[in-house]
Amino acid sequence: MTVAGRELPPSSPFAGDDGTADAGVASALRALEEGTGSVAAVVDALHGTRVLVPVLAELEVEDVVVHDGHAHTVDKEASAGIVALQAPDGRTALPVFTSVATMTAWRPDARPVPSDVARAALSAVTEGWEVLVVDPGGPTTVLLPRPAVWALAQQQAWEPAVGPDGVDPAVRVAIVEAVSAVRGVVAVDAVVGTRAEVAVVVDLVAGLDRAGLDAVLGSVNQALGTVELVAARVDSLELRPRSAR
Repeated sequence: MTVAGRELPPSSPFAGDDGTADAGVASALRALEEGTGSVAAVVDALHGTRVLVPVLAELEVEDVVVHDGHAHTVDKEASAGIVALQAPDGRTALPVFTSVATMTAWRPDARPVPSDVARAALSAVTEGWEVLVVDPGGPTTVLLPRPAVWALAQQQAWEPAVGPDGVDPAVRVAIVEAVSAVRGVVAVDAVVGTRAEVAVVVDLVAGLDRAGLDAVLGSVNQALGTVELVAARVDSLELRPRSAR
């Protein structure tokens, strides 16, 4: 592979890389675009592959990330010349590219720095950037959630908290057990969220004033924060409190 106009030295693990996308990753991205694949399949395909991290000399413009068919304006910031994007939910994301072609389509002046995906994910975690954006310039853009990034960094399989049948039963049980112990909670369930990945639906005792409501919800949040399974597998949570019927 040529970087900044120079061939990588023979000692580099990427010296023989021609800059094209891994065939398995390309196939997973096509399937996702066609509606027959999933983000989980893309993550599985990324394990053990090379990605390209962009470096720009000057970061003075805004860019757009396309996610779920919608364009989102994002700002750029720099850390040692490496670009970071702002994801639609406001979190900072590290962009990675599957090929020189997809990076060039995004920014022709970007310099591709090859990295194995585990190292790139670990770098994002170290910087405090919670998510990865794969090929932000298209043709298929994928936003990888925080648990997927952690899994890639640790070279472990990613188990999504939400699947085709809703919230994973193990995640649901962990949430229900933790929150049910909170005083003032009558019933609890975990469902697919609208503003976050998972929504925690909490039925509360009737007659709570504002101070009482805040106290119970604070205890619910504290209880959720102690559940390791939730921290490891759930990207984001929303609370839906309601009075018990």
